[in-house]
Amino acid sequence: MLGQLGHVLVGLVDNLMIGQLGAAPLAAVSLGNSMIFIALSLGIGFSFAITPLIAEADGAQDIQKGRSYFHHGVILCTINGVLLFVALLIAKPVLHYLDQPPEVVALAIPYLNIVAFSMIPLMIFQAFKQFADGLSQTKYAMYATIIANLVNVLFNYLLIYGIWIFPRLELEGAAIGTLISRFFMLWFVWEILRRKKKFSEYFKWGKKESINSEIFRKILDLGLPTALQMLFEVGIFTATVFLAGLLGTNPQAANQIALNLSSMTFMIAVGLGVTATIRVGNQKGLANFKDLRRIAMSIFLLVFLIEAVFALGFILLKDWLPMFYIDDVEVIILAAQLLIIAALFQLSDGLQVVILGALRGLQDVKIPTFICFISYWIIGFPISWYYGKAENLGSMGIWLGLLAGLSASALMLYIRFNYLSKKLILQESELAQSKL
Repeated sequence: MLGQLGHVLVGLVDNLMIGQLGAAPLAAVSLGNSMIFIALSLGIGFSFAITPLIAEADGAQDIQKGRSYFHHGVILCTINGVLLFVALLIAKPVLHYLDQPPEVVALAIPYLNIVAFSMIPLMIFQAFKQFADGLSQTKYAMYATIIANLVNVLFNYLLIYGIWIFPRLELEGAAIGTLISRFFMLWFVWEILRRKKKFSEYFKWGKKESINSEIFRKILDLGLPTALQMLFEVGIFTATVFLAGLLGTNPQAANQIALNLSSMTFMIAVGLGVTATIRVGNQKGLANFKDLRRIAMSIFLLVFLIEAVFALGFILLKDWLPMFYIDDVEVIILAAQLLIIAALFQLSDGLQVVILGALRGLQDVKIPTFICFISYWIIGFPISWYYGKAENLGSMGIWLGLLAGLSASALMLYIRFNYLSKKLILQESELAQSKL
């Protein structure tokens, strides 16, 4: 959970520090990060394919296969990082055509230019992280992200405000801090993993080892649908930034505050989703389907309880939390209203991402991808678009669409997992009886 949360904490630090400069800079970070978050979802989603493959190989105690998955995964994630960097540079002119406040777009583009380059070290880091996660060694990525966030805070403080010998760069300073922290994160995780005895066999990159197109295909078959799953969900959250921008600078700033807070609780659930992927993948490798279902249901219950606490916290602290970001009264009031709806969808948001993780552990990704598309873009987005207009419910209407999409996703994904897990248990029982 802390490893996943680290990605969002980088954005949180940027938001908190930039928020002190005013509503327009905060809205600019929101706009720039909306594009970054789309790329991030694609990259992280793709890297998730490594974890179930490593977990299954680990469950079957097949180190050679696990090493091959790891090496091919690093290569693909590196290529992915470069492609995402180039795609962000090509796509940035789109910001001029989204009817966003001109002063916000002008501030967002320099910020975006720098943070886009950080996608390369971040995606390589993700390959190492998902590999270690697949071996149930999640603490090393946690160490890397926590320390990297401290590095980000330090350089943000020095470069945003121009402390000591450093120039005052404001938004660009925040972007440089993010870039430095992500290169540090990659170096740290590589250095710590290669020195551990448990990973030594996996870090042997011999000359005889060949590039296997079948391994690439298997990772791509799992990675591309998983990336689309995250894209569909993150895409609708990103759409709220653009829809809020049509309402003005203050609604967009308020939207960013609520979005950033809900993103942190989402990443907690993503961490449990990775747990579900690892444990389900282990049991799949052992062909122990009764325990597979029991473990998955236990994780679903755990995330439900955790997200219920977050929901209660959002309701009780709705007027207080936005004050950490900005002192504009109008923005604080708008953000507090959005946090009420954010509290309502905590349960469904947490459940849907953990159920997706369990399905990923079963290596079932194609049908869940269709479920995500229908939930967010056929059900959720039309509600956000219609009720999010100024003459209807405004910002509240935008977030009602999120609530509808996330709830539909959680329900349909649970039905899918329930069907598959019962089917596997039945097949296991029939096989045992036939042997008798």
